Amino acid sequence: MELDEVKQAWQTLGRQLERQEAVGLALLRDRKLDRARGNLRPLFWGQITQMLFGVVVILLGVACWTQHGEVPHLLLVGIVLHVYGVVTVAMAGGTLGLIGRIDYSAPVVAIQKRLTALRRFYLINGMTVGLPWWLLYVPVAMALAALGGKDVYAGSTSWVWICLAVGVAGLLGTWIFHRWSRSPARAALGRRLDDGAAGGSIRRLQATLDEIARFERD
Repeated sequence: MELDEVKQAWQTLGRQLERQEAVGLALLRDRKLDRARGNLRPLFWGQITQMLFGVVVILLGVACWTQHGEVPHLLLVGIVLHVYGVVTVAMAGGTLGLIGRIDYSAPVVAIQKRLTALRRFYLINGMTVGLPWWLLYVPVAMALAALGGKDVYAGSTSWVWICLAVGVAGLLGTWIFHRWSRSPARAALGRRLDDGAAGGSIRRLQATLDEIARFERD
């Protein structure tokens, strides 16, 4: 066999190996991305649950302000719950929209950008929906009692104001801790808190995408 023929044979073999490697990488990527789709399923159903919860809060608020609109503080309670319920539904809908916009056939970098946007919005979602409960349990209790024919504020005004004061203190303490944990000197703590707040679904998907990206680089 002449030297040119040997070179041509090696080149052909090299191209075949490259094609096999590319096919193997594509199969690995598809298999891992199929698994990655399932990673966000708990988050999806969690947002469905949040949406249903928001609807329940809306119904409670509407029932309160329509049945007791002549009582100023109960009217206010009903409006507050109504608005909170709408925001809860809207934030869940926004999160579901971002989940639906992830195109798993796109390059990994593009998927990672979508996931970063989802993570950021989900953190805002959690704060928007979760933090008000430092105070919101008071109007919920007042609304439920009002539907049963009892005016909590008229009967226990001091209890309402004490609970609201404790809630304000809790919000202030949460804000102070948030600022403290985000100090550059405690960057590792801040990242751990953000990872915890982001939820296991997003963390697992991020880990899968990072693994795929490493395979593609290597």
